[in-house]
Amino acid sequence: MKLELQHFNSLISLANHFNSDKRCRDFITEQRWHGEVVCPFCGCKHVYTCSNGDNQFKCAECNKRFSCLVGTIFQNTKLPLQKWFMAMYLISSHKKGISSHQLARDLDTCQKTAWFILHKVRTLFAQDDSVSLDGEVEMDEMYLGGRETNKHESKRTEKTQGRSTKTKTPIFGMVARKGMAHAFVVPDTKAETLKVYIQQFCADNAHLFTDELSSYSCIDKMGYKHSVIEHGKKEYSKDGVTTNSIEGFWGHFKRMVFGTYHFVSKGYLQPYIDEAIYRYNTRKASESERFSDMFAKSIGICDYKAVKALKVA
Repeated sequence: MKLELQHFNSLISLANHFNSDKRCRDFITEQRWHGEVVCPFCGCKHVYTCSNGDNQFKCAECNKRFSCLVGTIFQNTKLPLQKWFMAMYLISSHKKGISSHQLARDLDTCQKTAWFILHKVRTLFAQDDSVSLDGEVEMDEMYLGGRETNKHESKRTEKTQGRSTKTKTPIFGMVARKGMAHAFVVPDTKAETLKVYIQQFCADNAHLFTDELSSYSCIDKMGYKHSVIEHGKKEYSKDGVTTNSIEGFWGHFKRMVFGTYHFVSKGYLQPYIDEAIYRYNTRKASESERFSDMFAKSIGICDYKAVKALKVA
């Protein structure tokens, strides 16, 4: 009977089954090629199995040797695959994320190794640009960072109140009620900037709900049905007009950042947002279902260059 990852409902059951490196490699081989190994370099299906019994193969066409780990997030890893599997399960099961220090303690590794695992796994959370939001869509912006009140007066930056981006990073988010979500780091919250994201991720028939920020005035010119809730007048829900769903997402995201990670640099912020969006979009899935989805993504292409590319200038 074919093994399904959804069968594992606890870390113990996962660890008991994948109790050796060979068992992990056999499973990766089965999941990648379903019995017919294909050369990842030239696509040839005429492949020999090497005699070392370590899921090593040789292509009859290009004569290149490769293992079942080539082109996956596990490629060139020195860490036992059992620990990778357990790390992915732990990451999938924590609703507010897990810190590198906690993951290091759980896996009995150093913090640097756990940090690298986390960032490699976050490459699996990238948002799907082809997913459009339709129906009733709420959108809002938030600013992360810039807690000047916690600093000594001599170290505070002047004029950082409100929507200043001197010490804060703007983030724009969209949530379809009872549906999917998108969120991105943006350079600013001007109408011309937000317009690009709205056009790309909102279906033509979407009904958009926003607060009274002047930047959203562009929505009416774009042909969308647009409703506004005026927070300045202490309105938060009126006749079905509200942005409570996106506000709720921001609250969860802040608890994840401040409660689990404590600090996120601007250069690495987008992958953390992607992680929060992935958790939101899979909120109805069980831990084992989310782990199964993550594993399917993990046997795609990912290498150290992808992790380094997470940090933007």
